[in-house]
Amino acid sequence: MNGEYDGAIMMADLQKWLINMCLFVATALSAAVAMANELPDELQEAVALTGLPQEAVGMVVEPLEASELVVSLNADKPFHTASTMKVVTTYAALELLGPSKVWKTGAYTTGVLENGILTGDLYIRGSGDPSFSQTGLWQFVRKIQDSGIHEIRGDVILDKSVFGIRDYDAAAFDEAPLKPYNAGPNGLLLNEKKVDVRFVPDAVRDTVMVFMEPRMEQITIVPPVAGSSECGNWQNGMAVHFDDRVAYFEGEYPLSCGEKVWSIHPYQMSDLRYFESVFLRLWRESGGIFSGRFAEGTVPADARLIAEWVSPELGVIVNAVNKYSNNVMARQLLLSLGEAVYGAGVTEREGAQVVRNWLSGKGISVAELTIENGSGLSREEKITPSTMAQILKAAYQSPVMPELMASLPLVGRDGTMSKRLRDDEIAGKAHVKTGAIKDVRAVAGYVLAKSGKRYLVVCLVNHPEAWRAREMMNHLLSWTYANG
Repeated sequence: MNGEYDGAIMMADLQKWLINMCLFVATALSAAVAMANELPDELQEAVALTGLPQEAVGMVVEPLEASELVVSLNADKPFHTASTMKVVTTYAALELLGPSKVWKTGAYTTGVLENGILTGDLYIRGSGDPSFSQTGLWQFVRKIQDSGIHEIRGDVILDKSVFGIRDYDAAAFDEAPLKPYNAGPNGLLLNEKKVDVRFVPDAVRDTVMVFMEPRMEQITIVPPVAGSSECGNWQNGMAVHFDDRVAYFEGEYPLSCGEKVWSIHPYQMSDLRYFESVFLRLWRESGGIFSGRFAEGTVPADARLIAEWVSPELGVIVNAVNKYSNNVMARQLLLSLGEAVYGAGVTEREGAQVVRNWLSGKGISVAELTIENGSGLSREEKITPSTMAQILKAAYQSPVMPELMASLPLVGRDGTMSKRLRDDEIAGKAHVKTGAIKDVRAVAGYVLAKSGKRYLVVCLVNHPEAWRAREMMNHLLSWTYANG
């Protein structure tokens, strides 16, 4: 009996001990969370001034070398990233593809070439080049003609099979399909499928002339009528219909606007027709003859390479992606990452998996990471501030750090940070990627503090009034510079 009694007492004591330990651990964890979310008074005030709840803000400030300054707020909570996701995509591309990576666009034929006449088809195969422009195409056309071809008595077949074929809805993200950033990825992407439309009013004739760049073959332009209203939001006065044959600008263009340029994405025009119309114009302006048709297909195994266009190196391309937040090029990079591992025909899913595997191999958690297209132009893409901080730290220790850091906008000097903090002491002393879509504002990058020490800074804000956070983010960068 005494043994049973003593055993019961021991069990009761053990239960009390376990309960007390659980309470202690819970209290310790609560205290740790509270400390992790405790900001210096100056930053507390900056967050409060936004009028946003603290749970809408995720923040990390961390030294890249030994130092005492650490700021953390909701660091393990996933947030939508906006364009700061490009830091992840470009860093992955630089490490996995290499800064010297280039993309090659090739011209092939299986036909007979005699006296400048190609009897047969010309094939053009894309490799997913993010940067293939009108200038590049013009030089490519000259190379094709330098191979001896001046007349094509056959068809031109476009091979964009390097990326998988998919339906793409340019209006899906924000119902603004004319915006250039809403152009979709393409294995034979040209000019990011963008058109710069220039409106030139003639008050004497009461008309408006329209010019397009790139110049396009077999496209009828219907200009807007001249209007007498104030300039204001002049784009709202026109409805644009731009398909495979007609560029129709319905409505009025105010004469008071003078000359203006409107960059648009002709989403109603097929990718095939866009490439065809620009290629034909350049081909004929260079003296070439062609009367066949354009179609999509794949290059035959026995085709001969006759000309090749080589892109700039990736180390150069990432500057355009990050400094000017180019969404279309970022999509191309994610797909190229997928193609490098899984081969032709990939989708964004394979590219995202490559990035996740690469991060996991570095010991960086991807549990709360969601990658949809690699650009941040997404309602799906998310990351925690702590994961973004780990990525920035890993990048700083990487051999490709110079290329990545140089590609980030320099505060107060260039890119998307050119107009922010230009008169502040921090100007020219921080490389920061920005992000802004509806309900999201973000910054992520590096600050070289007044002390000479360098810090990584991450701030992600998700809220219907996230736009209120702009000055708070500026203050965070300045505070890090002054106090680091």
